[in-house]
Amino acid sequence: MATESPRRLLEYLAEGLVDEPDAVSVEQFDEDDGTAVLELCVAADDYGRVIGRGGRTAHALRTVVKAAAAGEGSHVLVDIVD
Repeated sequence: MATESPRRLLEYLAEGLVDEPDAVSVEQFDEDDGTAVLELCVAADDYGRVIGRGGRTAHALRTVVKAAAAGEGSHVLVDIVD
């Protein structure tokens, strides 16, 4: 699967940002148009760390993961869910 690498990258980056890396999980859902949606879940106290001030950290995570997916020829969206 082409989106396995971006999923692992997102999980790795998120684990480095949070206080509880064991609580990090990434679920993948494939849409009809071939887009993969990666849903990032972290511990309740870590959402602020993952989103960052003004959403800068979340934007950076999305940019890096999208670039990794584009390098593999796939399209990925990253959602941060509670």
